[in-house]
Formats: sequence, structure tokens, C-alpha cells
Amino acid sequence: MVYISGMHEVDIRQVDLNLLVMLDALLEERSVTRAAERLGMSQPAMSRALARVRKVFSDALLVEAKGGYLLTARAEGLRPSLRTVLMGINELLETRPFEPGKATGSLRLLMTDLETASLVPGLLSGITAQAPGLNLDVLPPGPSIFEALETDNVEAVIGVVEDAPAGIQRRGLYDDHFVTLMRQGHPDARTGISLDRFQELGHIAISVTGSGPSPVDVALAELGRKRCVRVRVPSFLAALEIVFASDLVMTLPSSLVRSSSMMNRFVAVPPPVKLPDFTMSLLWHACHQDAPRHVWLRQMMVDAAHAMKTRGKGERPDLLS
Repeated sequence: MVYISGMHEVDIRQVDLNLLVMLDALLEERSVTRAAERLGMSQPAMSRALARVRKVFSDALLVEAKGGYLLTARAEGLRPSLRTVLMGINELLETRPFEPGKATGSLRLLMTDLETASLVPGLLSGITAQAPGLNLDVLPPGPSIFEALETDNVEAVIGVVEDAPAGIQRRGLYDDHFVTLMRQGHPDARTGISLDRFQELGHIAISVTGSGPSPVDVALAELGRKRCVRVRVPSFLAALEIVFASDLVMTLPSSLVRSSSMMNRFVAVPPPVKLPDFTMSLLWHACHQDAPRHVWLRQMMVDAAHAMKTRGKGERPDLLS
């Protein structure tokens, strides 16, 4: 099929503005199937929508390539303006009362598997009870969490963030601290770990972004020491399985220790080096500050954090003091 490029005047009264929502999903997902799933549509309906937006913009927009679609130059250029337009429309429409029970679509959140395991059980419970028509999409952190909020690719981010740029709002969800974890039956499971022993042991390091030193390595370096990192993985849950099957240890936030159903397999001990406590925060863009749907979502996240802390009581693994 040939698309004639060039500027032409479009009568907005003749354009179905729902096509902009579909185009946004297509450009983000770069897949007709995934875009259809994201909007709760059939694949044939999304294919027809793609054909219509191609006609409106006189451009192929997405072209087939090995492994999926690629965006044309016109499509890449459309993305920022399209997000701005849709954000403006959302703000205009969300002046109406938000009714969770009637809401449909997806909530897109960005967080690591640690926060997913800790918070999503309580969040899903709340969403299921109040807004059964909403789905939850959890995305992993990328190079820029702030860009994901600024482009409205996600509605909220959960993570440890000390400073945020202008336009990004932040609220603390819960305070946390580090513990060192080992399997039940580990040679040091009943005695605790001295600083010398901590340095001798093999460690698993979790590096979600793949860059920057961990708080453990920073604290050890200040003492002129260094640990032996035998394995580096991007996933907390993968690291747990490695710890369970070996004599390696890992140092991680206590929230995962409190929330995981697998924790009766492990022993947690205080790290023999002073590590800073930290706050897990909820971040969102200021343009959604007063939008009823976002206000509701943020309250769901606060409730999920409270449920996580409540759920953790009485479900912790052996903890040596």
C-alpha cells in the first residue's frame, strides 16, 4: 500500500477523536495485538483503526520489520504532541466525578519486582473491590522514570527518589531499612554475621538499572572494605531463589522479607555495617494532581502500602537481633 505524504487540511469535525487514543496505544506498543489488549479491543478492530489513522495522517506510521513494527519519522514526530493533546483531553473530562465501579481500561505503573511483590497484592485487592473493570499493567524501571511520567506513559512511579524535577509530585508510602538474608540451614544462620565474616562470604548484588554503586558497597568502602560479589542480577525475586539454593547472602529492603510467602525458607540478620534507612515514594505528574481518577489511584496506593505493613506482622522469617 502506498501512502502519499504531504500536508493537507483536515476538518476535525470529520475525524473520530477516539482514533487518537488508539494511535497512542499503537505508537507506544508498536504492536497491533498489544495495543488492542491495552484498550480492550479485538485485533481486527485495532487493525481497522490503524488503517483509518494512516489515512488521516497520510503516512504509514508503523511499518513492518523483523520482530514487529517500526515507527516512521512522522510517527516519531507525532508522539510528543499526541501525548500533550490526550493529557489535555483527560484533564478536561476528569472534571466529572470519577466512578471507579464504571471505569475501564488499564492503570500503568512503573516499579521494580521488589515493589511489585510488596505492594501489588494489596493494590489488586482494592482495585478488584472498587473498580473491577480496570486492569493493572506494571512496567520495569527504564533509563528515566521522570520521562515516563512527563510523557504520560505511566500514571505513577514507585521507588526510592530523593529529589524530583519540577512538575513531579512525590509522597512517601513507607519507611524501610536493609536486612541481610540467607537460607535456613546456612552455617551463619544462628550466630549472625560479623563484619569480617560479611566480607568473607559470597554475595548476590541486585542491580536493577545496571549502574551506580549499591548502599552496601558505599558503606563498606567508607570502612576501607569490600565484599565479594559472586552474582549480579536485575531481579530481587531471582536473587531469592539463588540464595535459597546456595550459601550466598544478599542484603535487601526488609519490605520484601515482610511480604513474601516464601520467607519461611530464610533467615534475616542485621547487616554488620551501618546502612541508611530510606523511604519508598509514590511519584506522579503535577498535571494530574487534582484529577479525580488519579486522586483515587493514589489513595489506592496508600491503602496498599498500609495493607503491606499490616500483612507483614507475624509473617516475618527468623530475625536475629
